[in-house]
Amino acid sequence: MEEEEEAIGLLDKVLEDEDVFLLEECELGTPTSPGSGSPFLMAVKVEAGKGLEMRKLVLSGFLASEEIYINQLEALLLPMKPLKATATTSQPVLTIQQIETIFYKIQDIYEIHKEFYDNLCPKVQQWDSQVTMGHLFQKLASQLGVYKAFVDNYKVALETAEKCSQSNNQFQKISEELKVKGPKDSKDSHTSVTMEALLYKPIDRVTRSTLVLHDLLKHTPVDHPDYPLLQDALRISQNFLSSINEDIDPRRTAVTTPKGETRQLVKDGFLVEVSEGSRKLRHVFLFTDVLLCAKLKKTSAGKHQQYDCKWYIPLADLVFPSPEESEASPHVHPFPDHELEDMKMKISALKSEIQKEKANKGQSRAIERLKKKMFENEFLLLLNSPTIPFRIHNRNGKSYLFLLSSDYERSEWREAIQKLQKKDLQAFVLSSVELQVLTGSCFKLRTVHNIPVTSNKDDDESPGLYGFLHVIVHSAKGFKQSAHLYCTLEVDSFGYFVSKAKTRVFRDTTEPKWDEEFEIELEGSQSLRILCYEKCYDKTKVNKDNNEIVDKIMGKGQIQLDPQTVETKNWHTDVIEMNGIKVEFSMKFTSRDMSLKRTPSKKQTGVFGVKISVVTKRERSKVPYIVRQCVEEVEKRGIEEVGIYRISGVATDIQALKAVFDANNKDILLMLSDMDINAIAGTLKLYFRELPEPLLTDRLYPAFMEGIALSDPAAKENCMMHLLRSLPDPNLITFLFLLEHLKRVAEKEPINKMSLHNLATVFGPTLLRPSEVESKAHLTSAADIWSHDVMAQVQVLLYYLQHPPISFAELKRNTLYFSTDV
Repeated sequence: MEEEEEAIGLLDKVLEDEDVFLLEECELGTPTSPGSGSPFLMAVKVEAGKGLEMRKLVLSGFLASEEIYINQLEALLLPMKPLKATATTSQPVLTIQQIETIFYKIQDIYEIHKEFYDNLCPKVQQWDSQVTMGHLFQKLASQLGVYKAFVDNYKVALETAEKCSQSNNQFQKISEELKVKGPKDSKDSHTSVTMEALLYKPIDRVTRSTLVLHDLLKHTPVDHPDYPLLQDALRISQNFLSSINEDIDPRRTAVTTPKGETRQLVKDGFLVEVSEGSRKLRHVFLFTDVLLCAKLKKTSAGKHQQYDCKWYIPLADLVFPSPEESEASPHVHPFPDHELEDMKMKISALKSEIQKEKANKGQSRAIERLKKKMFENEFLLLLNSPTIPFRIHNRNGKSYLFLLSSDYERSEWREAIQKLQKKDLQAFVLSSVELQVLTGSCFKLRTVHNIPVTSNKDDDESPGLYGFLHVIVHSAKGFKQSAHLYCTLEVDSFGYFVSKAKTRVFRDTTEPKWDEEFEIELEGSQSLRILCYEKCYDKTKVNKDNNEIVDKIMGKGQIQLDPQTVETKNWHTDVIEMNGIKVEFSMKFTSRDMSLKRTPSKKQTGVFGVKISVVTKRERSKVPYIVRQCVEEVEKRGIEEVGIYRISGVATDIQALKAVFDANNKDILLMLSDMDINAIAGTLKLYFRELPEPLLTDRLYPAFMEGIALSDPAAKENCMMHLLRSLPDPNLITFLFLLEHLKRVAEKEPINKMSLHNLATVFGPTLLRPSEVESKAHLTSAADIWSHDVMAQVQVLLYYLQHPPISFAELKRNTLYFSTDV
């Protein structure tokens, strides 16, 4: 079931921490705080006005999803009548008994939700802050007995549907392609969904409704007439969820061992294994007593897919080698950055082609072909992007190495295994038959059905956010003893998570107060993760796989980036709870088109937003003072910093430096020497980003785009050098100065992980993006971020970075003949 993983995940989140939902807490008016991973964390009292506005947003979103749910139930009911009609004929497709088993209680559930939707819709459409609708949710919750009956029958319904499909071709065709109506304002009139997927929707729906009740309660003032009604609805829903979770989970995750014990699946997922010097995608299954690494067998058409076991380790024999014990891994060539960027560009271009085909009602065959291409590129990206080593060892034999994209996943797997190892586990060896039975159970028990790429997602799933997320990490509480503490921030991008920012280390404290702001670029992101670490300064604890000291994760948490919550102009403050540690943070989102505008400064006495020629003339300098000072500081103490220029600096520090440079303050040098190096790198990037026109000028931009596209190397060289000579002197001298600096940074790539291509990706759009960008259409999709324009801007800078040293004097002296008028 393709939806099952997400829904069960949500259900687990709701039930993760029983204390979360004790309504006595709600009645006291204190904010509830779900366990780590809940997408609805809120630890700040919301002012009544803002709360009521949020109520409307929450309800509007829920109403839209309720419409989709009703359409899904309608699609499920559609074949029921004709099937019943044929049941009494001489050629029945199914018997009455089979029909009643498969479609049990669907009609009742449909009627309950249709009535609920019809009553709620006018209240949301004719919105009034005093509107009451708690009674509707209370009534919906009071009818959950129908869902209980549905859940009790769910397993039998699925098995019956599967048996009927195998024995009856007509029913198989019906059940494989049910048509679900699209929402009223959607371009897509219908989508095809399997009966199996639709039968899971009611279980999924109760979980989502419970989460929405949390949100509504959070944004409803305590004195509002709806408050007690919503509380009551939440209490009923929560009790119901607890009971059905017990019913569903053991059935879904258990397999019996030959000795009659229950072996449960605890966790599974796709990981990249380094095997025989190359990367292989594996499906890894963690059971209560064994870790099994498998891959899907290739099967002929029509046959059931099966897993092939590559290896297994009983948990009693599994150990994690400490960094100093682990041998250096067999060398695996990291995939070149520029090839990863090319893949992203291809994926984005294919994504926009698919959207165009759909909008123009294109042929399904053409869309399938594009989807297949997109899947191939996404698969390659998923396989080749992870770099974080995760090593496990069998005390009786081999070591195995996985590469992960995120420390968060590594920690999740490690913690899940260590938790199971606390039980009294016995070592064992599986016979070939036992191993076959266990591997055979993997296909039915798995919770992760698809490789995590966008081409596997449903069309109605959120495309995620594109733009910039501003996050302030305020403080943390709950540490038992003093430590050197810092946080990192990760967001998902192209199916995997990427580390985007890191706070400074707060030394020797149990209550760190960072109050640091970061600007994080989002590329279709749906989740934000916060990881809290204890800094280790022990040089012996170096990981042989990547030569980095291993810091200890103290806690980690994840929240969903709900567009309705995030896309407001105001800061949204939240608390994320992780292993007893609470981290307070705020965030707000800026769409990409808003944050990329070049806005000239009204105050010409400063340096930011002021033409470079004006600044150099005023300073009587060849290169602006701000550029020289920032470059000098980065070269002095930041050239070996991992991710320099890529990791976000603290936004408040960057704004403080901007103000000091604008005021030409005498304390600049002292302030620079004390400031975190990522903030200085961020200030330099901001200076170039805020120039009223790009460093390589608006006038020459079209010619740069044409020049980089030339295929003849000699013509390209002539053109690119001619264009440099055409730049105004202050622009050219500053560009050459920056170029040499970036080359020196790239020389330290083995340490700082910043290649020439990495640096070109960061600085290309900053130095070339034309100032007219605001007149273009809004940049909101992946295709805009990874557009040909942006990639060409990166290629222009990369061309000059890879070029032998260019001197200003020689460039001006060497006039090559080039006829194109610029």
